[in-house]
Amino acid sequence: MGAGRKPPVGGAQRVNAPISDWWSRSRARGPRGGVCARDQRRLWSVRSERPRLGAQGLSCVKNLLPGPLCFHPSSLQTERLTAMSHCIGLLSIASKLNLLVLLLSSVCFCSCLSDRIPEFALTKTEESDLKEETGKESVAEDDLDPEDLEVFYPTHQWQIVRPGQAVPAGLHVRLNLQTGEREAKLLDNKNEKSDMKDQKKRKRLDEMHINSNSFTSQELKEALAKMKEKEKTESTMEQKANLEDVRQRFRPIEELKKEFEKLNMKIETDFEVMVKLINKFNSSTSTLDEKVAALYDLEYYVHQVDNAKDFLSLGGLQLVINGLNSTEPVLKEHAAFVLGAALSSNPKVQVEAIEGGALQKLMVILATEQPLSVKKKALFALSSMLRHFPYAQLQFLKLGGLQVLRNLFKEKGMETLYIRVVTLLYDLIVEKMLLEDSENKEDQLEEKVQQYKQVNLVPAVVEQGWCVIISNLLALPEHDTREKVLKTVRVLMAACRDGYQGDYALSTTLSMLRTEYEELAAEEQREGDNDGYFKELLSSINTIIQELRPGYL
Repeated sequence: MGAGRKPPVGGAQRVNAPISDWWSRSRARGPRGGVCARDQRRLWSVRSERPRLGAQGLSCVKNLLPGPLCFHPSSLQTERLTAMSHCIGLLSIASKLNLLVLLLSSVCFCSCLSDRIPEFALTKTEESDLKEETGKESVAEDDLDPEDLEVFYPTHQWQIVRPGQAVPAGLHVRLNLQTGEREAKLLDNKNEKSDMKDQKKRKRLDEMHINSNSFTSQELKEALAKMKEKEKTESTMEQKANLEDVRQRFRPIEELKKEFEKLNMKIETDFEVMVKLINKFNSSTSTLDEKVAALYDLEYYVHQVDNAKDFLSLGGLQLVINGLNSTEPVLKEHAAFVLGAALSSNPKVQVEAIEGGALQKLMVILATEQPLSVKKKALFALSSMLRHFPYAQLQFLKLGGLQVLRNLFKEKGMETLYIRVVTLLYDLIVEKMLLEDSENKEDQLEEKVQQYKQVNLVPAVVEQGWCVIISNLLALPEHDTREKVLKTVRVLMAACRDGYQGDYALSTTLSMLRTEYEELAAEEQREGDNDGYFKELLSSINTIIQELRPGYL
């Protein structure tokens, strides 16, 4: 406090008042030795407590000295009072410094907390401001001169591209997903180089900034024409390079033919081979073995549809049909074999064959006494001609073909042909049924349906007693034969039911077969095959027995 400030009215002067004022007032009050002595003791206690006052300096002094002080005029007391006033001033300054430090620490704590948790931040930085700053930084990075960047030196091994490195063009760059690093290396093969060609072209086009006002239309046309010529030249060069590569990797056919001729070998087409075989078969100088060998080789080629048509155009089909009249059984057998191979699923050859008299010659072979091998090949050729050819089926019925086939069951040693005949009849009946039940009503298909309606195969089969002939074959021991016979019986069930219901032998055979196949099916089921072969046969037998019961519709 300043020296000019007036003391409060009444009471003794405080400690921080001038000593002269305290001295004058104590003299004016009179002798109060007891009080002054007490005040002296208080001053000594204040001096002794000074180290422990701390930041509360002045308040502690006030607590120790609640009343006015009285000092006797002495030099010692004056010195002590002066020292005490200085101490109290220092304590006041220390308390202010402590308060300032506390304030600064609280401000720092709040700023740190706002950096870690956005909710406690006093101010929030807008994202747009951050984006603007980031954009400025990226622009600043783009403005860097490439010469100032560190250059990446590639090799054929993958190397990590560090931030700020300038990567040369034409490298293979990838991002390693395991490490998160960007890696680069030189291209390894031509394919990768060709892949980079388009990228280089696009880069060159991106770098071109053409001002349309600086060029005339004629100049632009000339530039485009030059570009097209350049592209054409480049494509021509690429084609030449590819052609040269093909020439180096492959050899021309003429060179191969010359080398094969040196080795007494010659490359021939199927057509050329068939021409030679037909000439050999038709040659009067060829021996029987040579003719048989020619027919054997021809059968391999005419299986293909196009080769069969070429065989027809070369006149080979008629030669083979004429070979059916040969007196040599082996020649007749192979001729029928070639004919059956050429007729398989080939309508054009089927028409030419029936017009050439092949059907009559085949039926003659089957009707006359011939070796089993000859009749097997003749039946094969007949089956190939009749399948999917209603006109041939109609002619077959008119010529008594069913009677010819029935006579085979009366000949001895022809047991292997039985199942072939039954299979042929089954196929002819089923193909007609499927065509009639088809929902496709195209014009060509409708015409074929009308042709099949003229073929009354099932009535002819029933009339000539084929129902009993077929059912008697169930007595054969082979499971495959029984399967095909059961299928044929089921197909003929509607037409032959009356005859089958009165056939005691058929009922007995079916009962025996059901017992046999029940055991076989149970054995299959024990082995884990729930849908086995014998179970299917048993199902067919049960269906036939069910349909033969009286009153079944």
